[in-house]
Amino acid sequence: MTSIRRWLLGWLIAGLAAAALIAGYGIFHTAREEASELFDYELRTVALSVPANISSTDTLTHSTPDFEGLSDDRLFIEVWDQAGTSIYKSLDGIDLARFPAGLRTIERDEYHWRVFGVQEGDRFVQVAQPVSVRDDLALRLALRTLWPLALLIPAIILIVLFVVGRGLAPLGSISRALATRSFDSLEPLRLDGRMPVEMKPLVDALNDLLNRLNVASQSQRTFVADAAHELRSPLAALKLQLQAAERDGSLIGSKRTFERIEGRLNRLIHLVHQLLTLAREDAQRSARFEPVSLRRLCERTVGDFSLLAEARQIDLGLECQHAHGIDDAYKVRAEAGGIEVLLNNLIDNAIRYTPPGGKVDVILSRSGAEISVGVSDSGPGIPEAERERVFDRFYRSAGTKEHGSGLGLAIALKIAQRHHAALRMENNEERPGLRVTLAGLRGE
Repeated sequence: MTSIRRWLLGWLIAGLAAAALIAGYGIFHTAREEASELFDYELRTVALSVPANISSTDTLTHSTPDFEGLSDDRLFIEVWDQAGTSIYKSLDGIDLARFPAGLRTIERDEYHWRVFGVQEGDRFVQVAQPVSVRDDLALRLALRTLWPLALLIPAIILIVLFVVGRGLAPLGSISRALATRSFDSLEPLRLDGRMPVEMKPLVDALNDLLNRLNVASQSQRTFVADAAHELRSPLAALKLQLQAAERDGSLIGSKRTFERIEGRLNRLIHLVHQLLTLAREDAQRSARFEPVSLRRLCERTVGDFSLLAEARQIDLGLECQHAHGIDDAYKVRAEAGGIEVLLNNLIDNAIRYTPPGGKVDVILSRSGAEISVGVSDSGPGIPEAERERVFDRFYRSAGTKEHGSGLGLAIALKIAQRHHAALRMENNEERPGLRVTLAGLRGE
Protein backbone atom coordinates (compact mmCIF):
# COMPACT_ATOMS: atom_id res chain seq x y z
CA MET A 1 0.00 0.00 0.00
CA THR A 2 1.37 3.41 -0.98
CA SER A 3 2.13 5.85 1.84
CA ILE A 4 1.76 9.57 1.12
CA ARG A 5 4.16 10.36 3.97
CA ARG A 6 6.86 8.01 2.68
CA TRP A 7 6.29 9.19 -0.90
CA LEU A 8 6.67 12.85 0.06
CA LEU A 9 9.65 12.24 2.33
CA GLY A 10 11.38 10.01 -0.22
CA TRP A 11 11.04 12.40 -3.14
CA LEU A 12 11.74 15.58 -1.13
CA ILE A 13 14.81 14.18 0.61
CA ALA A 14 16.09 12.53 -2.57
CA GLY A 15 15.52 15.74 -4.57
CA LEU A 16 17.19 17.93 -1.95
CA ALA A 17 20.08 15.48 -1.62
CA ALA A 18 20.58 15.45 -5.41
CA ALA A 19 20.43 19.26 -5.51
CA ALA A 20 22.92 19.45 -2.62
CA LEU A 21 25.29 17.05 -4.39
CA ILE A 22 25.10 19.03 -7.63
CA ALA A 23 25.63 22.28 -5.73
CA GLY A 24 28.52 20.73 -3.80
CA TYR A 25 30.09 19.46 -7.02
CA GLY A 26 29.83 22.92 -8.57
CA ILE A 27 31.17 24.66 -5.47
CA PHE A 28 34.03 22.18 -5.17
CA HIS A 29 35.21 22.56 -8.76
CA THR A 30 34.75 26.32 -8.72
CA ALA A 31 36.84 26.52 -5.53
CA ARG A 32 39.58 24.35 -7.09
CA GLU A 33 39.69 26.52 -10.22
CA GLU A 34 39.85 29.70 -8.17
CA ALA A 35 42.59 28.19 -5.99
CA SER A 36 44.55 27.30 -9.13
CA GLU A 37 44.23 30.89 -10.33
CA LEU A 38 45.44 32.11 -6.94
CA PHE A 39 48.49 29.83 -7.13
CA ASP A 40 49.27 31.13 -10.63
CA TYR A 41 49.03 34.64 -9.25
CA GLU A 42 51.35 33.57 -6.42
CA LEU A 43 53.94 32.35 -8.94
CA ARG A 44 53.85 35.69 -10.76
CA THR A 45 54.02 37.66 -7.50
CA VAL A 46 56.99 35.66 -6.24
CA ALA A 47 58.79 36.00 -9.58
CA LEU A 48 58.39 39.78 -9.56
CA SER A 49 59.38 40.00 -5.89
CA VAL A 50 62.82 38.35 -6.18
CA PRO A 51 65.45 40.92 -5.01
CA ALA A 52 67.61 42.45 -7.72
CA ASN A 53 70.85 41.85 -5.79
CA ILE A 54 70.31 38.12 -5.23
CA SER A 55 73.33 35.92 -6.08
CA SER A 56 74.50 32.33 -5.95
CA THR A 57 75.78 32.81 -2.43
CA ASP A 58 72.12 33.13 -1.23
CA THR A 59 71.20 29.64 -2.46
CA LEU A 60 69.34 27.53 0.09
CA THR A 61 70.69 24.04 -0.23
CA HIS A 62 68.44 21.07 0.54
CA SER A 63 69.70 17.61 -0.26
CA THR A 64 66.15 16.27 -0.72
CA PRO A 65 63.35 18.72 -1.50
CA ASP A 66 60.06 18.18 0.39
CA PHE A 67 56.97 18.68 -1.74
CA GLU A 68 54.48 17.34 0.84
CA GLY A 69 52.03 19.50 2.76
CA LEU A 70 52.52 23.22 3.17
CA SER A 71 56.31 23.24 3.49
CA ASP A 72 58.51 26.04 2.25
CA ASP A 73 59.83 23.73 -0.47
CA ARG A 74 56.61 24.00 -2.45
CA LEU A 75 58.17 26.72 -4.67
CA PHE A 76 61.43 26.49 -6.70
CA ILE A 77 63.03 29.75 -7.82
CA GLU A 78 65.88 30.04 -10.32
CA VAL A 79 67.53 33.21 -11.69
CA TRP A 80 69.68 33.52 -14.82
CA ASP A 81 71.91 36.49 -15.74
CA GLN A 82 72.15 38.17 -19.13
CA ALA A 83 74.65 35.57 -20.32
CA GLY A 84 72.25 32.73 -19.46
CA THR A 85 74.17 31.53 -16.42
CA SER A 86 72.20 30.35 -13.43
CA ILE A 87 73.07 32.66 -10.57
CA TYR A 88 70.47 31.50 -7.99
CA LYS A 89 68.51 28.37 -7.05
CA SER A 90 66.19 28.21 -4.07
CA LEU A 91 66.47 24.41 -3.83
CA ASP A 92 69.41 22.17 -4.54
CA GLY A 93 69.00 18.92 -6.46
CA ILE A 94 66.43 20.26 -8.92
CA ASP A 95 67.39 20.88 -12.52
CA LEU A 96 64.75 22.57 -14.66
CA ALA A 97 65.42 23.96 -18.09
CA ARG A 98 64.85 27.59 -18.82
CA PHE A 99 61.55 28.11 -20.58
CA PRO A 100 60.30 31.15 -22.45
CA ALA A 101 58.53 33.82 -20.48
CA GLY A 102 54.96 33.10 -19.52
CA LEU A 103 52.92 30.44 -17.72
CA ARG A 104 52.94 26.75 -18.66
CA THR A 105 52.81 23.21 -17.30
CA ILE A 106 55.72 20.85 -17.96
CA GLU A 107 56.80 17.36 -16.92
CA ARG A 108 60.22 16.73 -15.39
CA ASP A 109 61.58 13.82 -13.32
CA GLU A 110 58.17 12.20 -12.80
CA TYR A 111 56.77 15.53 -11.57
CA HIS A 112 54.41 17.84 -13.32
CA TRP A 113 55.42 21.45 -12.77
CA ARG A 114 53.62 24.71 -13.16
CA VAL A 115 56.22 27.19 -14.38
CA PHE A 116 56.16 31.01 -14.69
CA GLY A 117 59.04 32.95 -16.21
CA VAL A 118 59.62 36.68 -16.61
CA GLN A 119 62.45 38.80 -18.05
CA GLU A 120 63.48 41.59 -15.66
CA GLY A 121 66.08 43.84 -17.15
CA ASP A 122 69.29 41.86 -17.67
CA ARG A 123 68.12 38.79 -15.75
CA PHE A 124 65.49 36.09 -16.19
CA VAL A 125 63.48 34.82 -13.18
CA GLN A 126 61.63 31.52 -13.27
CA VAL A 127 59.37 30.22 -10.49
CA ALA A 128 58.09 26.62 -10.55
CA GLN A 129 55.72 24.65 -8.36
CA PRO A 130 54.86 20.91 -8.41
CA VAL A 131 51.32 20.36 -9.69
CA SER A 132 50.75 17.76 -6.95
CA VAL A 133 51.38 20.40 -4.28
CA ARG A 134 48.99 22.78 -6.02
CA ASP A 135 46.34 20.04 -6.24
CA ASP A 136 46.67 19.15 -2.55
CA LEU A 137 46.37 22.77 -1.50
CA ALA A 138 43.46 23.37 -3.87
CA LEU A 139 41.70 20.24 -2.57
CA ARG A 140 42.03 21.39 1.03
CA LEU A 141 40.70 24.83 0.22
CA ALA A 142 37.80 23.38 -1.78
CA LEU A 143 36.84 20.94 0.97
CA ARG A 144 36.73 23.78 3.48
CA THR A 145 34.04 25.44 1.35
CA LEU A 146 31.81 22.32 1.62
CA TRP A 147 31.45 22.00 5.41
CA PRO A 148 28.53 24.48 5.62
CA LEU A 149 26.75 22.40 2.96
CA ALA A 150 27.44 19.21 4.96
CA LEU A 151 25.73 20.80 7.98
CA LEU A 152 22.89 22.11 5.85
CA ILE A 153 21.81 18.68 4.54
CA PRO A 154 20.83 17.20 7.98
CA ALA A 155 19.09 20.47 8.83
CA ILE A 156 17.12 20.30 5.57
CA ILE A 157 16.11 16.66 6.30
CA LEU A 158 14.86 17.63 9.76
CA ILE A 159 12.91 20.56 8.30
CA VAL A 160 11.35 18.28 5.66
CA LEU A 161 10.35 15.73 8.32
CA PHE A 162 8.78 18.46 10.43
CA VAL A 163 6.97 20.17 7.55
CA VAL A 164 5.60 16.92 6.09
CA GLY A 165 4.49 15.78 9.56
CA ARG A 166 2.68 19.07 10.20
CA GLY A 167 1.21 19.07 6.71
CA LEU A 168 -0.29 15.60 7.12
CA ALA A 169 -1.42 16.15 10.72
CA PRO A 170 -5.02 17.07 9.68
CA LEU A 171 -5.37 13.63 8.07
CA GLY A 172 -4.31 12.04 11.34
CA SER A 173 -6.79 14.15 13.31
CA ILE A 174 -9.64 13.12 10.97
CA SER A 175 -8.60 9.45 11.27
CA ARG A 176 -8.55 9.68 15.07
CA ALA A 177 -11.92 11.44 15.12
CA LEU A 178 -13.46 8.63 13.05
CA ALA A 179 -11.65 5.84 14.96
CA THR A 180 -12.87 7.05 18.37
CA ARG A 181 -16.50 7.18 17.28
CA SER A 182 -18.94 4.47 18.20
CA PHE A 183 -20.26 2.34 15.36
CA ASP A 184 -23.66 4.04 15.44
CA SER A 185 -22.41 7.64 15.64
CA LEU A 186 -23.19 9.34 12.34
CA GLU A 187 -22.88 13.01 13.31
CA PRO A 188 -20.98 15.19 10.81
CA LEU A 189 -17.31 15.97 11.36
CA ARG A 190 -16.57 19.43 12.72
CA LEU A 191 -13.69 21.45 11.25
CA ASP A 192 -11.64 23.76 13.43
CA GLY A 193 -9.99 26.93 12.21
CA ARG A 194 -6.61 25.25 11.68
CA MET A 195 -7.93 22.76 9.15
CA PRO A 196 -6.41 23.50 5.70
CA VAL A 197 -8.76 24.39 2.87
CA GLU A 198 -7.45 21.40 0.85
CA MET A 199 -9.07 19.08 3.40
CA LYS A 200 -12.50 20.68 3.09
CA PRO A 201 -13.63 18.65 0.02
CA LEU A 202 -12.69 15.39 1.79
CA VAL A 203 -14.51 16.37 4.99
CA ASP A 204 -17.54 17.55 3.02
CA ALA A 205 -17.67 14.22 1.15
CA LEU A 206 -17.39 12.29 4.44
CA ASN A 207 -20.14 14.39 6.02
CA ASP A 208 -22.36 13.83 3.01
CA LEU A 209 -21.77 10.07 3.25
CA LEU A 210 -22.47 10.10 7.01
CA ASN A 211 -25.66 12.05 6.41
CA ARG A 212 -26.87 9.57 3.79
CA LEU A 213 -26.02 6.65 6.06
CA ASN A 214 -27.87 8.35 8.91
CA VAL A 215 -30.96 8.85 6.77
CA ALA A 216 -30.88 5.23 5.56
CA SER A 217 -30.30 3.90 9.07
CA GLN A 218 -33.04 6.06 10.52
CA SER A 219 -35.46 4.92 7.80
CA GLN A 220 -34.65 1.29 8.54
CA ARG A 221 -35.11 1.73 12.29
CA THR A 222 -38.35 3.62 11.76
CA PHE A 223 -39.68 0.91 9.47
CA VAL A 224 -38.84 -1.89 11.94
CA ALA A 225 -40.28 0.04 14.87
CA ASP A 226 -43.47 0.95 12.99
CA ALA A 227 -43.91 -2.58 11.68
CA ALA A 228 -43.35 -4.11 15.12
CA HIS A 229 -45.74 -1.62 16.72
CA GLU A 230 -48.43 -2.18 14.10
CA LEU A 231 -48.12 -5.97 14.42
CA ARG A 232 -48.12 -6.13 18.19
CA SER A 233 -51.69 -4.94 18.76
CA PRO A 234 -53.38 -7.17 16.11
CA LEU A 235 -51.43 -10.21 17.34
CA ALA A 236 -52.44 -9.57 20.93
CA ALA A 237 -56.08 -9.16 19.84
CA LEU A 238 -55.87 -12.37 17.77
CA LYS A 239 -54.55 -14.28 20.77
CA LEU A 240 -57.41 -13.00 22.96
CA GLN A 241 -59.99 -13.93 20.29
CA LEU A 242 -58.49 -17.41 19.95
CA GLN A 243 -58.65 -17.96 23.70
CA ALA A 244 -62.24 -16.68 23.84
CA ALA A 245 -63.27 -18.94 20.93
CA GLU A 246 -61.67 -21.91 22.63
CA ARG A 247 -63.59 -21.24 25.85
CA ASP A 248 -67.02 -20.75 24.29
CA GLY A 249 -66.60 -23.60 21.77
CA SER A 250 -67.25 -21.47 18.71
CA LEU A 251 -64.17 -23.06 17.07
CA ILE A 252 -64.13 -26.82 16.74
CA GLY A 253 -60.79 -28.58 16.92
CA SER A 254 -58.59 -30.73 19.09
CA LYS A 255 -56.81 -29.32 22.10
CA ARG A 256 -53.46 -30.18 20.52
CA THR A 257 -54.32 -28.06 17.50
CA PHE A 258 -55.20 -25.09 19.68
CA GLU A 259 -51.96 -25.50 21.64
CA ARG A 260 -49.90 -25.52 18.46
CA ILE A 261 -51.69 -22.45 17.12
CA GLU A 262 -51.22 -20.66 20.44
CA GLY A 263 -47.53 -21.64 20.54
CA ARG A 264 -46.94 -20.27 17.05
CA LEU A 265 -48.82 -17.12 17.96
CA ASN A 266 -46.78 -16.65 21.15
CA ARG A 267 -43.59 -17.08 19.18
CA LEU A 268 -44.72 -14.44 16.69
CA ILE A 269 -45.65 -12.05 19.52
CA HIS A 270 -42.23 -12.62 21.11
CA LEU A 271 -40.50 -11.92 17.79
CA VAL A 272 -42.42 -8.66 17.33
CA HIS A 273 -41.56 -7.64 20.89
CA GLN A 274 -37.85 -8.34 20.27
CA LEU A 275 -37.92 -6.44 16.99
CA LEU A 276 -39.44 -3.46 18.75
CA THR A 277 -36.79 -3.65 21.50
CA LEU A 278 -34.01 -3.92 18.91
CA ALA A 279 -35.36 -0.91 17.02
CA ARG A 280 -35.37 1.13 20.24
CA GLU A 281 -31.78 0.08 20.98
CA ASP A 282 -30.66 0.99 17.46
CA ALA A 283 -32.32 4.38 17.71
CA GLN A 284 -30.78 5.17 21.09
CA ARG A 285 -27.55 7.05 20.38
CA SER A 286 -26.57 7.98 23.93
CA ALA A 287 -27.43 6.50 27.28
CA ARG A 288 -28.37 8.46 30.35
CA PHE A 289 -26.32 6.90 33.11
CA GLU A 290 -27.34 7.27 36.73
CA PRO A 291 -26.71 5.39 39.99
CA VAL A 292 -28.57 2.07 39.84
CA SER A 293 -28.89 -0.64 42.47
CA LEU A 294 -27.94 -3.72 40.48
CA ARG A 295 -29.02 -5.98 43.32
CA ARG A 296 -32.51 -4.51 43.47
CA LEU A 297 -32.78 -4.72 39.67
CA CYS A 298 -31.78 -8.39 39.73
CA GLU A 299 -34.23 -9.17 42.54
CA ARG A 300 -37.09 -7.59 40.57
CA THR A 301 -36.14 -9.43 37.37
CA VAL A 302 -35.81 -12.77 39.15
CA GLY A 303 -39.24 -12.16 40.72
CA ASP A 304 -40.76 -11.46 37.30
CA PHE A 305 -39.49 -14.78 35.92
CA SER A 306 -40.19 -16.85 39.02
CA LEU A 307 -43.62 -18.03 37.80
CA LEU A 308 -42.24 -19.06 34.39
CA ALA A 309 -39.34 -20.90 36.06
CA GLU A 310 -41.73 -22.63 38.48
CA ALA A 311 -43.99 -23.72 35.63
CA ARG A 312 -40.99 -25.36 33.95
CA GLN A 313 -39.76 -26.85 37.25
CA ILE A 314 -36.55 -24.81 37.23
CA ASP A 315 -34.81 -23.51 40.34
CA LEU A 316 -34.25 -19.77 39.73
CA GLY A 317 -32.28 -17.81 42.30
CA LEU A 318 -29.99 -14.85 42.99
CA GLU A 319 -26.47 -15.22 44.40
CA CYS A 320 -24.36 -12.32 45.70
CA GLN A 321 -20.59 -12.84 45.83
CA HIS A 322 -17.92 -10.58 47.38
CA ALA A 323 -20.59 -8.35 48.93
CA HIS A 324 -19.47 -5.54 51.24
CA GLY A 325 -22.28 -6.37 53.59
CA ILE A 326 -25.68 -8.00 53.86
CA ASP A 327 -27.33 -4.89 52.44
CA ASP A 328 -24.78 -4.27 49.68
CA ALA A 329 -26.75 -2.79 46.77
CA TYR A 330 -24.00 -3.29 44.16
CA LYS A 331 -24.53 0.24 42.92
CA VAL A 332 -23.29 1.07 39.42
CA ARG A 333 -23.65 3.96 36.99
CA ALA A 334 -25.84 2.58 34.24
CA GLU A 335 -29.07 2.92 32.34
CA ALA A 336 -31.62 1.01 34.39
CA GLY A 337 -33.96 0.26 31.47
CA GLY A 338 -31.16 -1.12 29.29
CA ILE A 339 -29.73 -3.34 32.06
CA GLU A 340 -33.21 -4.66 32.80
CA VAL A 341 -33.77 -5.57 29.12
CA LEU A 342 -30.37 -7.31 29.08
CA LEU A 343 -31.19 -9.34 32.21
CA ASN A 344 -34.62 -10.23 30.87
CA ASN A 345 -33.11 -11.62 27.67
CA LEU A 346 -30.36 -13.56 29.45
CA ILE A 347 -32.72 -15.09 32.03
CA ASP A 348 -35.35 -15.85 29.39
CA ASN A 349 -32.75 -17.67 27.26
CA ALA A 350 -31.44 -19.56 30.28
CA ILE A 351 -34.91 -20.75 31.26
CA ARG A 352 -35.78 -21.74 27.67
CA TYR A 353 -32.69 -23.93 27.25
CA THR A 354 -32.57 -25.45 30.74
CA PRO A 355 -34.36 -28.81 31.00
CA PRO A 356 -37.03 -29.39 33.70
CA GLY A 357 -35.47 -29.91 37.10
CA GLY A 358 -32.51 -27.73 36.18
CA LYS A 359 -31.12 -24.64 37.81
CA VAL A 360 -30.65 -21.01 36.75
CA ASP A 361 -28.61 -18.62 38.92
CA VAL A 362 -28.20 -14.87 38.60
CA ILE A 363 -24.78 -14.11 40.10
CA LEU A 364 -23.62 -10.70 41.28
CA SER A 365 -19.89 -10.32 41.99
CA ARG A 366 -17.39 -7.58 42.67
CA SER A 367 -13.69 -7.24 41.73
CA GLY A 368 -12.16 -4.03 43.01
CA ALA A 369 -14.11 -1.13 41.54
CA GLU A 370 -15.79 -3.30 38.89
CA ILE A 371 -19.09 -5.14 39.31
CA SER A 372 -20.33 -7.93 37.08
CA VAL A 373 -23.60 -9.81 36.76
CA GLY A 374 -23.86 -13.24 35.20
CA VAL A 375 -26.60 -15.74 34.40
CA SER A 376 -25.63 -19.40 34.76
CA ASP A 377 -27.85 -22.31 33.69
CA SER A 378 -27.66 -26.09 33.63
CA GLY A 379 -28.60 -26.46 29.99
CA PRO A 380 -26.63 -28.03 27.13
CA GLY A 381 -24.22 -25.10 26.75
CA ILE A 382 -22.88 -23.76 23.45
CA PRO A 383 -19.95 -25.24 21.46
CA GLU A 384 -16.89 -22.99 21.44
CA ALA A 385 -17.03 -22.67 17.63
CA GLU A 386 -20.48 -21.03 17.82
CA ARG A 387 -19.93 -18.63 20.73
CA GLU A 388 -19.09 -15.70 18.50
CA ARG A 389 -21.92 -16.30 16.04
CA VAL A 390 -24.69 -16.53 18.65
CA PHE A 391 -24.47 -12.74 19.02
CA ASP A 392 -25.46 -12.30 15.36
CA ARG A 393 -29.03 -11.29 14.69
CA PHE A 394 -31.44 -14.16 13.94
CA TYR A 395 -28.72 -16.77 14.39
CA ARG A 396 -29.85 -20.00 16.05
CA SER A 397 -27.68 -23.01 16.77
CA ALA A 398 -28.30 -26.11 14.68
CA GLY A 399 -30.55 -28.65 16.36
CA THR A 400 -32.22 -26.10 18.64
CA LYS A 401 -35.77 -27.18 19.47
CA GLU A 402 -36.74 -24.22 21.62
CA HIS A 403 -38.74 -21.46 19.99
CA GLY A 404 -37.03 -18.08 19.84
CA SER A 405 -36.28 -15.09 17.64
CA GLY A 406 -32.48 -15.18 17.63
CA LEU A 407 -32.40 -11.54 18.74
CA GLY A 408 -32.01 -11.78 22.52
CA LEU A 409 -28.21 -11.99 22.65
CA ALA A 410 -27.81 -9.41 19.85
CA ILE A 411 -29.86 -6.94 21.93
CA ALA A 412 -27.87 -7.81 25.05
CA LEU A 413 -24.57 -7.20 23.23
CA LYS A 414 -25.73 -3.81 21.96
CA ILE A 415 -26.69 -2.76 25.49
CA ALA A 416 -23.33 -3.95 26.84
CA GLN A 417 -21.47 -1.94 24.19
CA ARG A 418 -23.45 1.16 25.06
CA HIS A 419 -22.29 0.73 28.67
CA HIS A 420 -18.67 0.18 27.53
CA ALA A 421 -18.82 -3.24 29.16
CA ALA A 422 -17.98 -6.74 27.94
CA LEU A 423 -20.42 -9.61 27.44
CA ARG A 424 -18.55 -12.88 27.99
CA MET A 425 -19.86 -16.37 27.35
CA GLU A 426 -18.36 -19.64 28.62
CA ASN A 427 -19.50 -23.14 29.50
CA ASN A 428 -19.56 -24.07 33.17
CA GLU A 429 -16.52 -26.01 34.32
CA GLU A 430 -17.90 -28.08 37.20
CA ARG A 431 -21.35 -28.82 35.77
CA PRO A 432 -23.20 -28.73 32.43
CA GLY A 433 -24.57 -25.45 31.25
CA LEU A 434 -23.64 -21.98 30.07
CA ARG A 435 -22.69 -18.80 31.88
CA VAL A 436 -23.12 -15.37 30.26
CA THR A 437 -21.50 -12.50 32.18
CA LEU A 438 -21.80 -8.74 31.83
CA ALA A 439 -18.43 -7.48 33.12
CA GLY A 440 -16.85 -4.05 33.40
CA LEU A 441 -19.60 -2.03 35.10
CA ARG A 442 -18.11 0.68 37.28
CA GLY A 443 -19.23 0.60 40.90
CA GLU A 444 -20.31 3.64 42.84
